Amino acid sequence: MQSIQSYIDNHKDRFLNELIELLKIPSISADSAYKNDVLKTADAIKISLEKAGCDHVEVCETEGYPIVYGEKIFDKNLPTVLVYGHYDVQPPDPLDLWNSPPFEPVIQKTDLHPEGAIFARGACDDKGQMYMHVKALEYMTANNELPCNVKFMIEGEEEVGSVNLAKFVAANREKLTNDVILISDTGMIAKDVPSITTGLRGLSYVEVEVTGPNRDLHSGLYGGAVANPINVLTKMIASLHDENNHITIPGFYDNVENLSDAERAEMAKAPFSLEAYKKSLDINAVYGEAGYSTNERNSIRPTLDVNGIWGGYTGEGAKTVIASQAFAKISMRLVPNQDWEEITDLFKTHFERIAPDGVTVKVTPHHGGQGYVTPIDSVGYRAASKAYEETFAKTPIPQRSGGSIPIVSLFEKELKSKTILMGFGLDSDAIHSPNEHFGVWNFLKGIETIPWFYKYFTESFK
Repeated sequence: MQSIQSYIDNHKDRFLNELIELLKIPSISADSAYKNDVLKTADAIKISLEKAGCDHVEVCETEGYPIVYGEKIFDKNLPTVLVYGHYDVQPPDPLDLWNSPPFEPVIQKTDLHPEGAIFARGACDDKGQMYMHVKALEYMTANNELPCNVKFMIEGEEEVGSVNLAKFVAANREKLTNDVILISDTGMIAKDVPSITTGLRGLSYVEVEVTGPNRDLHSGLYGGAVANPINVLTKMIASLHDENNHITIPGFYDNVENLSDAERAEMAKAPFSLEAYKKSLDINAVYGEAGYSTNERNSIRPTLDVNGIWGGYTGEGAKTVIASQAFAKISMRLVPNQDWEEITDLFKTHFERIAPDGVTVKVTPHHGGQGYVTPIDSVGYRAASKAYEETFAKTPIPQRSGGSIPIVSLFEKELKSKTILMGFGLDSDAIHSPNEHFGVWNFLKGIETIPWFYKYFTESFK
């Protein structure tokens, strides 16, 4: 496997150009206006898997966007790795905050990426990281270095809750049979500090609607006499946290996993500069639940955040009205043992209960998923650790992530497989934000590291 680096050097420009072409397609699953682009991306992934060496590739239709399935099975006595990724991307809004158009990828040098970073929506989440696996397969098949069987399952609805993935997995258990699932949709601590994500938070996402009078009213004639839905909604939202930023929903913390002091001490060993963190976000102070560090707040503790709020007049100039309705979208990041459906019910019950007279409240659940923790003594984790040691010359640090990949717990339930999260992104990659990017070094390092995982994972079965 010593030729992996030379193979990357010889094909680097082609790898980057292929990724750039993929990033040009605006595969925004949340906006039906981009339906044809999402479908076009699925076809492009199919072609890429075929060229990389898969013997069989198909675009599997669902009730929503299709799932691209590919495989290379050459010895059923050998283990099988199932690679999961997604080809859909977040909407790019707000467009005016991008330094370059989100679907016109450019490679620019930065202080953190002197070799360049690809700026485009989906560069890191998840087209760039997913494509590392396609190119790693290309290397292994082209050089007869693939030591085991491999399957790919690349979906187009991850950014909208993987709406149809559960049905697909349940209906295709035999097709998806595997010995380990490999995902690159997370990050690592730093370019010189490799890490493996061992925990993910769950998610409950809801939309709330507060309705008052049957029409918008003149604020002079009716102000102070009827409930203002926007005023009411903001008060209700404010009441969801107390003075210590503790969530006030009854029963919310009942099943929260509390880590031991020893575990928290291990987490604290990960390199972290609070001053650099604040500087990168242009803030003068951090904020969150009392009694926990910044890294604990965004990984091992549950949260509740308003993701959007609107109502009334927001156009240019003034319009003195009391809006008939006000709306908000709210997400709750959950920790292992918190059931997302139970939390959704707790939120709904509480939010409806605290509504004052004069308004009605509607809570609409959107999507969610369970948290996940993978053991660091598993065969898959050990293989991943050895892979990083080969290419980084360092043992990776196990790290819990603040993000959510709800399908990971689904995979374990339906396929009885452990998932290994080998992410190569960085916190500074601005995923879901304007100017999302992915370092060229990180992209190529992923391609270099992934084949070593296959080698060590296969050897563990001999």
